[in-house]
Amino acid sequence: MKCITLRRTLVAGLLLASVFTFGQADGPDIGGPEGLDVFDELSENDTVGGLPTVEWDVNDSLSFIPGYDMYCHWNTDVIFDRFGPERFIHDTLSLYLGFHECDLAMPCAGELTSPYGMRKGRMHYGIDLDLETGDPVVSAFSGMVRISKYNKTFGNVVVVRHYNGLETVYAHLSKRAVAPGALIEAGDTLGLGGNTGRSYGSHLHFEVRFLDQPIDPELVFDVSNGALKATRFDIHKGTFARIAAAKAAARTSTVDRKFHHVRRGDTLYGLSRRYGVRVSDLCRMNGISERTTLSIGQRLRYD
Repeated sequence: MKCITLRRTLVAGLLLASVFTFGQADGPDIGGPEGLDVFDELSENDTVGGLPTVEWDVNDSLSFIPGYDMYCHWNTDVIFDRFGPERFIHDTLSLYLGFHECDLAMPCAGELTSPYGMRKGRMHYGIDLDLETGDPVVSAFSGMVRISKYNKTFGNVVVVRHYNGLETVYAHLSKRAVAPGALIEAGDTLGLGGNTGRSYGSHLHFEVRFLDQPIDPELVFDVSNGALKATRFDIHKGTFARIAAAKAAARTSTVDRKFHHVRRGDTLYGLSRRYGVRVSDLCRMNGISERTTLSIGQRLRYD
């Protein structure tokens, strides 16, 4: 039998499906204030499926929505914003992650294929876990679904807000099985693994965030055995400082890089001979394959 947290027991009987009538239309890419919020209160004349809806106010939001007092919004359209770690005002904040083994579930059983950190000159804000298309992807902790939509970068993506204020992100799904407002437990299926959005091969892109700021999931999880590293996780400003440091290091390392702008008639083989670089190295540095068709004006790194 699954563990049922006290908060869910209190909330489950009070949340009506008709309350969460938020749309799933594609919004802008990552960032920005747009989206639907619980403060768009419903009038007493509004109905969903013939059933009357109810009005919400701040007290309702604080009572029923996980972490509402931290975020002060429940946006079901925008995946996350870019306010930055300055929103974090505590010296140290201890978050309790769970009390029993069933308070946690690894999102999928696959091995780590790409860690958190800089990758090909860009920040990778989560970890990639191996899976096959159609494999179930489950929620890491109990909470409430905030996002369930298609995004051109993340493909089919689900974001779950948890009761301690953490949010987890599950991207590149082939199918989504939950809607915004759904209460879920650790281990509940959110969708099926896939290869949607900007993805090269089936895998799960998994993120852990607090106040929209990414945290290395391997600080929280022992991915090799699918367990929490500790039942409590301490967050402080230094938790986010490594992001800025990694970006600064990446900018420094790219100063002396050399690039070729593709012209008519250019081929990977020709550029390989011209610059004395193996075709395989050109592909690796630029994240392409030997079968990629070059576009006029495309910038290719060759050093």
